[in-house]
Amino acid sequence: MARLAQTAGLTEIQQEILSTVRTFVDKEILPHATALEHADTYPQDIVDGMKEMGLFGLTIPEEYGGLGESLLTYALVVEQIARGWMSVSGVINTHFIVAYMINQHGTPEQKQRYLPKMATGEVRGSFSMSEPDLGSDVAAIKTKAVQDGAGADADYVIDGAKMWLTNGGTSNLTAVLVRTEEGAPKPYQNLTTFLVDKPTGYGEVAPGLIVPGKIDKMGYKGVDTTEMVFKGHRVPAAQILGGKRGAGFAQMMDGVEVGRVNVAARACGISIRAFELAVEYAQQRSTFGKPIAEHQAIAFKLAEMATKVEAAHLMMVNAARLKDSGNRNDVEAGMAKLLASEYCAEVTQEAFRIHGGYGYSKEYEIERLMREAPFLLIGEGTSEIQKTIISRGLLREYKQRT
Repeated sequence: MARLAQTAGLTEIQQEILSTVRTFVDKEILPHATALEHADTYPQDIVDGMKEMGLFGLTIPEEYGGLGESLLTYALVVEQIARGWMSVSGVINTHFIVAYMINQHGTPEQKQRYLPKMATGEVRGSFSMSEPDLGSDVAAIKTKAVQDGAGADADYVIDGAKMWLTNGGTSNLTAVLVRTEEGAPKPYQNLTTFLVDKPTGYGEVAPGLIVPGKIDKMGYKGVDTTEMVFKGHRVPAAQILGGKRGAGFAQMMDGVEVGRVNVAARACGISIRAFELAVEYAQQRSTFGKPIAEHQAIAFKLAEMATKVEAAHLMMVNAARLKDSGNRNDVEAGMAKLLASEYCAEVTQEAFRIHGGYGYSKEYEIERLMREAPFLLIGEGTSEIQKTIISRGLLREYKQRT
């Protein structure tokens, strides 16, 4: 086993799960990832394999048919999957966030309806906050839900456009954050989360619900990223998450908090793979009569890359363990996501440089990683948003008393 990115204090069950996933990655993902990614092909066989392993229900409680594992276990699994191909980790990330939100905030009826089928992968989740004109200003959401009729049970009609839905076409359940006019003084208190059932596919998949098609991306291929357009789409009142209007922002931020740990784990996985490729190539490639790994310039690069991989992994593990303990981890999750994503970009670029001209060839895996790493700088909040979260948290904790 490699020395880097090891985690102390794991249970035998956690070790067994990670060993199984690592073997799956080495045998079923790594040999096929580059060809699937270049063809932008959805990895259906890999997804089916993850279903058989129970990964879609990894964190769903046992009472609903899941494995009942911790966020830490999930993050370490994601790290391994992203080491194989980041797009595969994206297939389960939004599913995990939606399952987490339903388990934490859903009504008993919503939990019973969705979680057992999510555990098997029969119901696949996607997650929608962003909009075409929104950026990082979540409180400025324009998509609206208006109740049509009298009484608390009257349907809602949703109008507006959402953007950047991972698994937007392949999911059949989407947690959507929309505006409901609650008359609250703060904009974010007027937002509500709806659980929107939909068929898979593209086009007008349900009356007034349109998934236009896959967005063509620089990297992160294979997994579908889409828009979602609402034109008078009707949703029952029972589909409000937890039955609570105006609670959507807090529910979504709770989900994003665990999502940031996930993004940090994905960044760690790519960094680990980039280091593996670099250290292997540096020992095979020779210049001036010796392997380039024996040149101090390259050896120092490897040392710095390994140190960054280890630091990012430790911060990711710490953030996951804090969340698992029931403590607030917004600052730690922000720190882990910030450091891991920035270091991922740096480690991947150094691996690319070590490969020299060959790194620019699509025949070499590092070319794919160079296009995937930038996504993590913006996914689940940009580095600037993480710095905002971190600084606010620190100022809250270190507030001067007068």
